[in-house]
Amino acid sequence: MSVLQDNIDKVGHYLARFREHGVPNHIGGEDRPAIGNMTFETISPIDLKPLAQVAHGDARDVDLAARAARDAMAEWAAYGGEARRRLLHRIADAIVAHAEEIALLECVDTGQALRFMSKAALRGAENFRFFADRAPAARDGLSLRGPGQVNMTTRVPIGPVGVITPWNTPFMLSTWKIAPALAAGCTVVHKPAEFSPLTASLLVRIAEGAGLPKGVWNVVNGFGEDAGRALTQHPDIRAIAFVGESRTGSLIMKQGADSLKRVHFELGGKNPVIVFADADLDRAAQAVAFMIYSLNGERCTSSSRLLVEESIHDRFTDLVAQKARAIKVGHPLDPETVVGPLIHPEHERKVLEYFEIGRSEGASLAVGGTRVDGPGGGCYVAPTLFTHARNDMRIAQEEIFGPVLTAIAFRDEAEALSLANGVQYGLSGYVWTSDVTRAFRVGDALDAGMIWINSENVRHLPAPFGGIKNSGIGRDGGDWSFDFYMETKNIAFATTAHPIPKLG
Repeated sequence: MSVLQDNIDKVGHYLARFREHGVPNHIGGEDRPAIGNMTFETISPIDLKPLAQVAHGDARDVDLAARAARDAMAEWAAYGGEARRRLLHRIADAIVAHAEEIALLECVDTGQALRFMSKAALRGAENFRFFADRAPAARDGLSLRGPGQVNMTTRVPIGPVGVITPWNTPFMLSTWKIAPALAAGCTVVHKPAEFSPLTASLLVRIAEGAGLPKGVWNVVNGFGEDAGRALTQHPDIRAIAFVGESRTGSLIMKQGADSLKRVHFELGGKNPVIVFADADLDRAAQAVAFMIYSLNGERCTSSSRLLVEESIHDRFTDLVAQKARAIKVGHPLDPETVVGPLIHPEHERKVLEYFEIGRSEGASLAVGGTRVDGPGGGCYVAPTLFTHARNDMRIAQEEIFGPVLTAIAFRDEAEALSLANGVQYGLSGYVWTSDVTRAFRVGDALDAGMIWINSENVRHLPAPFGGIKNSGIGRDGGDWSFDFYMETKNIAFATTAHPIPKLG
């Protein structure tokens, strides 16, 4: 039996429960149908066939979940930091124990290749371990002395929070948001993306199986216009952590304004990778290809704009094109596959439209630009490279969120920076050069929240993660996550009998 067929058989076993019972909401420790008994269908991008019926939650379900999170808040916040540390480590252990199930379900639900999703559970577990180890010190603060006074700062959990996650790498991103919320002492109402709801249902059951108290973590499935809106407007939800499109982030901010919700947004990107002529071109080309063609190009930090020095434009884009042509497009459960099907026919149509847009704008198509007849007949497209583009083209300005790279030549450092910063986004940037002083100059001048020099996106969990401009508000990672999920308090103690003004 081939490895592919073995994986298909295994995922059929893991899907059996969802196909029989559907994907329920999970509120107050119990699986529940939507209050209105409505469902929607989730399909696999591999063959467009149904995977399961999903509970279609609305404002009533969100209200029930928010009240469950509110009722569980006092008990969970009272857990000591060390107790939360031990429990979150047990959740991480349970995630690792379910690693194969998580990876295979993620592949058929999202179309992401197994070679990348095989690490999804391990990355999710590491997120829990990282924040678990910081839970005991989460409330620690500072001692600030003034004349006749000592100030003591501390932090307390902000309260029940809403977490809205995207469809591209749903398991890992759910853990990235929910683990610090739990470590801080917050309870959670999670709304997964409607295109990829399977692993969110599995994850909450893993957590409660590891001992998480009922009501601390609740899941409501639904769409942005009903469940999402209700979550962002609910008065018991004190903060919203959202990963997704910039336009949706703007809507969430408006919807949460009346209740003065704190928001944390990780939004879109049109991230530049700048390659100077003095760079290690072979390493740079490998990194460029990896950052746009891995994960189907469906990630916010993809380097989707290649800014390359004019003198090496043709040579370097040829290197990248060679790598793109060699990429295997295929079934996501095949270990050899690099690019699987895009998440959904709606998204496939969007990406295919940009192929036509790029041609009509006058960019040269070096490779790809077509649909691919992949196994199952699903949403397969070819890794694509446009060259000789201009920065005012739509393919250079708009987030395509697929395996599509746009190359633009620049003359000098000043023009490279002008091109790099000439978009509405500012999530990440990548610079390849052997000139150390140039690396510092360009890194300082780039309009981006995260910049990697001579490297692809290599995450260091204590470092801040987030963007500027239309790419987001706030930072994840390290102590920055606790700054969002906790309120800082100051308690001032008088150390002398200072004079008090007498009135009347």
